This record gives sequence, structure tokens and C-alpha cells, in this order.
Amino acid sequence: MQNLLLTHSHIVLPLLAGLIGLAAALVGWLASRAVVNVPREDREYKDPPPLGFRLLWWPIHALAYFIDPLVSDKSHRAAQTRLRKGGLDFSLSPSQFLAARLVAALLLALLACWILGSFDRPGALAHGIGAGAYLWAACSGAAFGYVYPAIWLRDRLARRRSELLKSLPFYLDIITLCVEAGLNLQGALSQAVSRGPKGVLRDEIQRVLRDIRAGKSRADSLRAMAERLNESVVSSFTGAVIQAESMGMNLGPVLRAQADQRRSERFLRAEKLAMEAPVKLLFPLIAFIFPCTFIVLFFPIAMKFIHDGL
Repeated sequence: MQNLLLTHSHIVLPLLAGLIGLAAALVGWLASRAVVNVPREDREYKDPPPLGFRLLWWPIHALAYFIDPLVSDKSHRAAQTRLRKGGLDFSLSPSQFLAARLVAALLLALLACWILGSFDRPGALAHGIGAGAYLWAACSGAAFGYVYPAIWLRDRLARRRSELLKSLPFYLDIITLCVEAGLNLQGALSQAVSRGPKGVLRDEIQRVLRDIRAGKSRADSLRAMAERLNESVVSSFTGAVIQAESMGMNLGPVLRAQADQRRSERFLRAEKLAMEAPVKLLFPLIAFIFPCTFIVLFFPIAMKFIHDGL
């Protein structure tokens, strides 16, 4: 059989090349048909996605269309909750976020193999790089690419929470002053948006005002904000305001009490972080600073003992 193939190599090789080309053309045709079937997304009423997602938006959107039926309801709800808390519910869908993780895994796997291959040049290594090293690099890159978007979302949630807790007392002070000056709650929220600093809370209050202008009741808009942020301090504030309005109470004292309580909590958090700082400094002191100090102190003594001994 081998002799027959060698004898008719001038026929077998072009035939094999033709079959490979035909297979590649068939795969390309199937991929193009699949891409054509992906509908365009109407993003007129949606926020733009983050920069990293915009750079790879076409493969993310196409892959999200195909994996959306495969995402379970439980995973969909969990991802939607995290995206809503991160302020991305009008930018990304759960299937698009999962597709972004898969695309990042594929790209980083290819990048890791390319970087490893750049060292596999003739004369650079004695025996070259084996297939196991490429497989390990691809798996490592894919794992990091798949996990990194989740890490990025977790860090975004932590930053938003820190910014929210920091800016909430200031916004409460503005709302309290406006209410005590004679404005209603909606007017006070509008003044807080126009006067307050940019950040998470300003965007959420703007969304509350947008919901109210769209016909949603004030109580439902505030409850929706508390559900989106999922923070106890915001839930306490919205609950107190809704209860005071339903009972016909004056909002000024209620808002003043909320502002004082949030400010006290902020000072307590600062004191807690200040007391945690010495504990967190123990490891750097023991691992890095103390050894260097001991080397500087004991080196002259050791050299004197060595010199006297000699």
C-alpha cells in the first residue's frame, strides 16, 4: 500500500490537498451561515458595554446568541443579579457575559501558545518545546481568560460598594437640606443629582427620577433602587422614606436621622480599618523588613567575630 501511494504520489497529494481545501471551505461556509443567522441587537435603549467588551463585541454577541438556550435559569438569575448590582444590567446580558468569558479563554490560550512558540526557535533551545508544554500553556491561558472577567466583575462590585458607602452621607445631607428648605422629595433628588459628585449613587438616583418620569410610583422606584444595589444602608434609607411618606410624616427629621446614622457608620468603618492596619502590616514586617534590619545590625558583629577568630 505504501509503495502504491509513493508510486502515484503525483495524484494522491493533489487529491489530498483538494480534500483538505474542500473541508476547510465547508467549515467556512457553515460558519458563515451560522453568523448570518445571528440577528442584530437593538442597543438604542441600552448603555454601551465596557471597553474590553466593545473591542470583542462581534464574537461575543455571536457566541451569546448560540449559548443563550444552554444557560440554565438559575445561572441566568445569578449572573443577572451580579450584573445589576455592578450597574451593567443595561449593558450586558448574562449570556453575553458568559460568551465574553469563553472568548477571553480562547484568546488567552492562543496568546499563551504564541508566546511559548516565540521561544521555540532553531538554536534557541537544545531539544525544543514539546507538545505537553504547549498544552499546559494553552490550558493555563484558557483558565486565566475564563476566570479574569469574573475577577473584574468582583472588583467592580467592591469598588462600587466602597464608593456608595462613601458618598451616601453627602447625598443624604443634600437631600435633607433641600427637603428642609421646602422642596418635595423628587425636587430634592433632582438637586442632589445636579449638585452631587459623579458616581454610583448619582447614576442610581438619576435612574429613580427616570422611572418616576416614566410613570412608576416613587415608592416602587426607590424599592427598585434598593433591590439593584442590595445594600442594607440603602434599604434602610428607602424603607424609612417610604414609611414616612405613607404615614404622612415630615421627611426632614427622618432624613436628618438617616444622614447622621450613615455618617456615624462611616466613621466607625474608618476606625475599624485603622485598627486593622497594624495587623495587616505584621506579615510585611516579619517577611521583608525585619530580615533586612537584622542583616544590617548583625553584619558588622559577624565580621568582627570572623576577623578576631582569624
